[in-house]
Amino acid sequence: MTVGDLAGNYIIKGHNQDAFKSSYEGELTLSIDSNNRIIAQWRISGNQLQEGTGFFKDQILVINFNYKGEDAIVFKGVVVYKCLSTDLLDGFWSEKHGDPEFLGMEQAYRISENKELLN
Repeated sequence: MTVGDLAGNYIIKGHNQDAFKSSYEGELTLSIDSNNRIIAQWRISGNQLQEGTGFFKDQILVINFNYKGEDAIVFKGVVVYKCLSTDLLDGFWSEKHGDPEFLGMEQAYRISENKELLN
């Protein structure tokens, strides 16, 4: 698998970095820049936009991300995905100001051209 194989659109499902494991869904778009770095954009629950950049090595994808929360406060974190295939990413994440006792969890499933999950 190469970094270019990961470019595309994914449906994401996960839970937050808290004791309640509050769930969320959304979409993730991965593209590649001229230096073979990952450019990531998440849209969580239809309205929250998160962006990040990262790198890929040995089937591991690491992305530093950020987003603006309430009152325009910028939140930062890192997500690590194990690339099980080009169609399935299994990850965990943490934010700088999140609850340090927990990790967020997320899976990303590639969206086919007709927006159905691949089997």
